[in-house]
This record gives sequence, structure tokens and C-alpha cells, in this order.
Amino acid sequence: MALTDTAIKNAKPAEKLRKLFDGGGLYLLVVPSGARYWRLKYRFGGKEKTLSFGVYPEVTLGAARNLQGEARALLAAGIDPSRVRKEERAAQRDEADRLEAAMRFSVDSDGALSIRLGARRMDLNPAETVQLRAFLDATRNVLPKE
Repeated sequence: MALTDTAIKNAKPAEKLRKLFDGGGLYLLVVPSGARYWRLKYRFGGKEKTLSFGVYPEVTLGAARNLQGEARALLAAGIDPSRVRKEERAAQRDEADRLEAAMRFSVDSDGALSIRLGARRMDLNPAETVQLRAFLDATRNVLPKE
């Protein structure tokens, strides 16, 4: 029997984990603390796997069923949904690392310059900032050796 929103709201936590099944491998895991987690149980490559979809009520029953459909479509195409999620997260981390590594400059109201490259930071006082500007202006028209 498929889950309903009313059944989910009325599910009381027990001393042990409880699984409320919706069908097609989708279930709601109710933990003793009262939290409710959406999970999908599936098999890929002869092994049983579990995919997490989020926490109820942030992820509604309808949204969980949509995520289940997307995962089932990947499985039908011979693709492991867990692997796809790991690759997406790795790509997001790489993008965050790339943005974090970008060089950033800031000048305070007193003329002090801060240069940041990733976790490294260099602060110049106003006098050092003036010297750096003079150096950059003097070398602006110098052509590099070929």
C-alpha cells in the first residue's frame, strides 16, 4: 500500500528504526529521535544499495516520488544513481575550490591593500601599497623578453 501524507505525519517514532514503504524501493526511515528520512533501496551490479533523498517535510512525498522516478530512469539506462550523485558533488566541490582559489584584492579606506589567493593572504600597509603602485606604474610599459 502506498504512503499518504497523513500516514507520514501520524507516524510516531519507536525505540528502533522504522521503515514505512511506499513502493518501488522508496521508503521513509523514522528514527527514534523523530526525524524522518527518505531513502531508495535498489540493486545495481548485483549489490543492494541505498540512496538518500532528504528529510521530510523539506522533501515532500511527491518530491520523493519524483526523485525515485529519476533514479529508476538512470537504473533503466544502466547507470548507478549513487555514482551520478557522487560525481555531481565532486564537480560542485571542484567549482567551489576553483572559486576559492581565485585571487582577490581589497583596498581599505586608509589605502592598505589585502591580496588573497585561496587560503593565503598578504596584507600591505598604506606605505607598501604606494610603493607597489609606483612599481607597477613603472613596469607597465616594459615588454617581456621573447
